[in-house]
Amino acid sequence: MTNDQSRASTVNLALTGASGAQYGLRLLQCLVSAGCRVNVMISRAAQVVIATETDLKLPGAPPAMQETLSAYAGAGPGQVLVFGREDWFASPASGSGEKAPLVVCPCSTGTISALATGASNNLIERAGDVALKERRALILVPREAPFSEVHLENMLKLTRMGAVILPASPGFYHKPQSVEDLVDFIVARILDHLNLPQDLMPRWGEARAEDKRKS
Repeated sequence: MTNDQSRASTVNLALTGASGAQYGLRLLQCLVSAGCRVNVMISRAAQVVIATETDLKLPGAPPAMQETLSAYAGAGPGQVLVFGREDWFASPASGSGEKAPLVVCPCSTGTISALATGASNNLIERAGDVALKERRALILVPREAPFSEVHLENMLKLTRMGAVILPASPGFYHKPQSVEDLVDFIVARILDHLNLPQDLMPRWGEARAEDKRKS
């Protein structure tokens, strides 16, 4: 890894109650594959969405959830840590904790609202508040349509605070052949923003540059 990439050796990952649990779960797999340590936070609504949208059977208690997600992502011992909704002693809960980026994927509009107004009613909201106040990387992946004026105002406010709003709106120029290809499109963009290596899909212009080098 480059120096920039090594700084992202720990990533805080939150899954909230928006549709699109596949994005967050696939991102977890890719982060583990890239050698990252991942602090995972999952809301109650996200557990419902995961049960609805995937075949993953996720237990409710953090220790059992950690074991299940570690096996799902092929993680080594201690590589994936799962924190409860009110675990205020978790590293993401404090500015004096490890300086790691936070990705909320998928990110519900309720979570966006809480972050935009500085709410810290649970660990995910507190982690987002910490990321903003400490000027750490904060990537929010909403999956909603259409957006209301309130949603747009909150996203604009967070963008001005330094967050990256990365909607789960996959492109089609890579000619996807499956739902997995569409999921990987978004996950690849997230990994790019984290300065982590990814081979899920080529970056725009890479093929053209390679052709020019060969000519």
